[in-house]
Amino acid sequence: MISALKAFLRLESASGILLIAAALLALIVANSPLSYYYDLLLDTPVEIRIGALQIAKPLLLWINDGMMAVFFFIIGLELKREVLEGELASVQAIALPAFGAIGGMLVPALVYLLINSGDPVAIDGWAVPTATDIAFALAVLTLLGDRVPLALKTFLVSLAIFDDLGAIIIIALFYTGDISTISLIVAAVCIATLALLNRLHIYRLTPYMLVALVMWVAVLKSGVHATLAGVIVAMFIPLAREPESGRSPLKELEHDLHGLVAFAILPIFAFANSGLNVRNMGVEQLLHPVTIGVALGLFVGKQLGVFTFAWLAVRLGLAKLPARVNWSLIYGVALLCGVGFTMSLFIGSLAFESDGGARLFDERLGIIAASTLSAFCGYFWLKRALKQSNDQIAL
Repeated sequence: MISALKAFLRLESASGILLIAAALLALIVANSPLSYYYDLLLDTPVEIRIGALQIAKPLLLWINDGMMAVFFFIIGLELKREVLEGELASVQAIALPAFGAIGGMLVPALVYLLINSGDPVAIDGWAVPTATDIAFALAVLTLLGDRVPLALKTFLVSLAIFDDLGAIIIIALFYTGDISTISLIVAAVCIATLALLNRLHIYRLTPYMLVALVMWVAVLKSGVHATLAGVIVAMFIPLAREPESGRSPLKELEHDLHGLVAFAILPIFAFANSGLNVRNMGVEQLLHPVTIGVALGLFVGKQLGVFTFAWLAVRLGLAKLPARVNWSLIYGVALLCGVGFTMSLFIGSLAFESDGGARLFDERLGIIAASTLSAFCGYFWLKRALKQSNDQIAL
């Protein structure tokens, strides 16, 4: 279990560094003479047609609706494994990160709503600052070396899993379009088929993947966001080991896909969604309520929500601090939770996709500013806190 967690942390940390590089590259390209070709690439129409069935979207939406479905599929696999046999299998172990995640979603949303309550369009972005980017946050922790206790990394990973679960629920409830009854019926049949495959102890992955493909198309056409299909499919992949071969289909699939998601899908998503053209940016954009709401929600709301709710959980006897972890280290992690990036960008694209791009610029400016500030402040706070903590242990 410990070796698997360490391998996961190494993979996520390296992915975070690559994400930073992809985002910086997008910013450079979007503010250079190549910006025309950057926009042209993302607006390239891509169409698949089989008889009367047609899926036609620009490349950007294929990335956000298609490739990110695989990302959500991985989240679903990790969540199922962690709940059944991992760090989230014990109620005592999940209490502290669960409360921290709840506070880390509620307080940022309230901060954003207070600032944007008068704008009926901007208010749709209330969920943008509720997300944490685990890859970015772990990349910052990695820079601090072996001084970081494994229990602190586990706390951050567990909190981020609950955070992702919250984002999935928010997307399902609040960011759906016009509902197609026929498509939902097809999706329901797919879910029943997946449940039957699982019930019959089918361990081969091919039947699951074929049904998953049909389900993704059905959910895409239904008006419910297509990435949710990935999470639902993951819930039916068998975790138990096949009697003959001794392999776990879920763990095998998670292992095979994790590198693809970490080193291809997420960097591509970051490159496609981080290209802000700031050459003509003025004070109006910097002080726009959406920009301020997202930035303060992530940087101020996240740290207040995570730390306060974690403190209350311990104070009320509902949770306890992990070994070798003190409140100063918990606050440092709360600061890092303000790095929203990937999931915040994704939710922002759903909230403002019909706005014509004006508020998309504002929310992305707020995300990038707050994520950068949270990363720097979290790093330097933890560097100081770890030194003090290690000095006390040495004494």
